[in-house]
Amino acid sequence: MKNSVFPARPVMIGSEIYRNSRYGEGHPLSIERVTPVTDLTFLLGWADSQVFVDSPCATPEMISRYHDADYVAAVQHAEKYQSVPEYFRDRYNLGTHGNPIFPEVYTRPATAAGASILAGKMLSEQTEGIIYSIGGGTHHAQKAKASGFCFFNDIVLGILEMLDNGIERVLYVDLDAHHGDGVQDAFVDDDRVFTISIHEEGRWPRTGDLTDRSSGAARNLPVPKGFNDSELNEIILKAILPLGLRFRPEAIVIQMGCDGLADDPQSKLELSNLALWKALKHLTQLASRVLVVGGGGYNPWATARAWSGVWATLNNIDPVINLPLEATDVLKSLTWKHSRGRNPPQHWYYSIADKPNCGIVRDAILTIIEEVLK
Repeated sequence: MKNSVFPARPVMIGSEIYRNSRYGEGHPLSIERVTPVTDLTFLLGWADSQVFVDSPCATPEMISRYHDADYVAAVQHAEKYQSVPEYFRDRYNLGTHGNPIFPEVYTRPATAAGASILAGKMLSEQTEGIIYSIGGGTHHAQKAKASGFCFFNDIVLGILEMLDNGIERVLYVDLDAHHGDGVQDAFVDDDRVFTISIHEEGRWPRTGDLTDRSSGAARNLPVPKGFNDSELNEIILKAILPLGLRFRPEAIVIQMGCDGLADDPQSKLELSNLALWKALKHLTQLASRVLVVGGGGYNPWATARAWSGVWATLNNIDPVINLPLEATDVLKSLTWKHSRGRNPPQHWYYSIADKPNCGIVRDAILTIIEEVLK
């Protein structure tokens, strides 16, 4: 690193708010998935207090750098009174099934926003560095509306912090099973930001078609059901890396949503976490300043294991290991009110890495690569 602001290793930003905060009974995000990553990585000796930063909570003024002030105030109102007037619900999509009112409905997303804003500032003060904000990745939130379990768009706020502080070209790559619509929409008229989203074809929010280039500032790769490790690798090597090299970013933001894993119930994709880590390793070579955020992930075991492996990958640590007893205890403490959580397979407890799911690269994938490079 160029000076003492960064330690010699990547920085992890997290918060204890995620340990007990839940979206409500029956909600897909009523699981613990962020703090198990810090617990596992610390227990395994992959992280320590020297590289960990406790996330600040963004103020309303900071969040209003992108979001409408009236909308931010409405989310604060929802947390204070644990209810919203019908007007707020209809206008801002607050208090709906996907975006419920829960005790930390402002504080939790504001903490994720604070982490990404801090990361953006830290990276803009350096010529190189890697920051991992585990609780970030809320890519659906719109300027004045909650969407897809996302209340504030921490990614947009982090990128804006970079741009405000002199970084001129930011590449955004979204690996979530759902289209990164909120980030694409935020920068539709800003050629300093280039967004790329790999997501399941036809999956909610049903945007991000192959021909959608958002005024030229985006590429979208909607992939078919059964998407496997070999196909993701082909897309990364043959499409994403060439597009990234063409754009020449000064910083890259990578959304590591892991709902495309075979063990996740929210998509029909069939990736192993090995494929996500391999993609990450390639993508971090595109810029000297790297911000990695979380995102989707609705199986607590699959998510905690995948995101722990993300940290290992960023530190050039091999995550393909058998876990010691203390680490298995962390995973055994997790619960999931889903049919798949009733009798978890043993590898969810005893290993970080999945078995690879390699396969044929289908013609549909080759067509996607050809189209986005045009």
